[in-house]
Amino acid sequence: MLYDIFIDPFVQMYDMPDFFLQVLWEGFVAGILYALIALGFVLIFKASGVFNFAQGIMVVFAGLTLVGLHENGVPAYLALALTIGAMGILAYGVERVVMRPLVNQPDIILLMATIGLTYFLIGFGEFVFGGEPKQMITEELGLPTGSTAFEFGDRGLIILQHIDIAAAVIAVLMVAALGIFFNKTRIGRALRAVADDHQAALSVGISLNQIWAIVWFAAGLVALATGIMWGARADVSFALEIVAFKALPVLILGGFTSIPGAIVGGLIIGFGEKIGELYWGGLVGGGVRELARVYGGLSALWRAPLLSLLERQIEPGPLLMDGIFVSEAARGHGVGTALLEAIKTHATHNGLFAVRLDVIDTNPRAKALYLRHGFEPAGEEHLGPFRHIFGFKSSTKMIWPAPTQ
Repeated sequence: MLYDIFIDPFVQMYDMPDFFLQVLWEGFVAGILYALIALGFVLIFKASGVFNFAQGIMVVFAGLTLVGLHENGVPAYLALALTIGAMGILAYGVERVVMRPLVNQPDIILLMATIGLTYFLIGFGEFVFGGEPKQMITEELGLPTGSTAFEFGDRGLIILQHIDIAAAVIAVLMVAALGIFFNKTRIGRALRAVADDHQAALSVGISLNQIWAIVWFAAGLVALATGIMWGARADVSFALEIVAFKALPVLILGGFTSIPGAIVGGLIIGFGEKIGELYWGGLVGGGVRELARVYGGLSALWRAPLLSLLERQIEPGPLLMDGIFVSEAARGHGVGTALLEAIKTHATHNGLFAVRLDVIDTNPRAKALYLRHGFEPAGEEHLGPFRHIFGFKSSTKMIWPAPTQ
């Protein structure tokens, strides 16, 4: 066990440097996007001292608005402009309806107001756009697709997705623009004054309501950029709201009022998540004891009951398959198909009469892949209120019947 924790991961890094560099790149892109999400929290907290619980759903709402407009025949760039306008209307509405009536109220009241805003946007979004995942209009917006491979002789290669490069560049440009806005413009300096002392800012003629509307609009633009980038990587769905809460440890590390801190914190979390997931993730087994080894005793106590909701009964006869994972850099090259064929061959050679798996509703591409390879739907399970915790509403039981001998 100690070897698996302290030695083996580093041996793997040394033996496969190309894979390690690939992991670092994936961590860098994820960290930049986490930092972008955290910036939305930072902007609003700097101006009002309010932790915006609704930032996650704003990411989803912005992405769904953009895709929904395009699905209804609006050209991509016009849909983008209209979505920016929609985020402006949302910012104005939040300032007038939520923030202005609650001036000088305790922070907990403002936090509860943003929680209420979250559930309003969830309900409104599902009513207007539906709950099905949607594909981001990446090519229509002129964002690059495809990938570029860099070979290192006999040491392997690194594959960089063009959309990941674009995401990193856009995030860096947005962070730089926000830095200039805060430090070089009159409105930015007024926003910093409001953040330092509301009453002093009011005494010198700074409009608190105007500043709040501007900062909510800026947070909306950040949410839109984040929704486009994350949506291009993993479709647009309400599961993105869960991704947004990964910005919380970023804020804890970098501070709730620091833009540089959000960037550094995002990179730390991004690198740590990818390296830990791929080099230490296999240490987690299926019981409370294994969970406690990784997450600690107290954390395991609440994780285990939640994970038990997803537990599936193992039946004699079929091969129970948890799923397959293909790195983003390797997708589109037939790897998933090869893995499925190997699994079916393994089941047949071992005398098993079927392969069973469950696919969640936020992963329609995986479901389409399984259907193409002979898997048949055999029932559906719904999570009910727990969908907001796990990030998906239902799962479909799928079975591949092995050919009879």
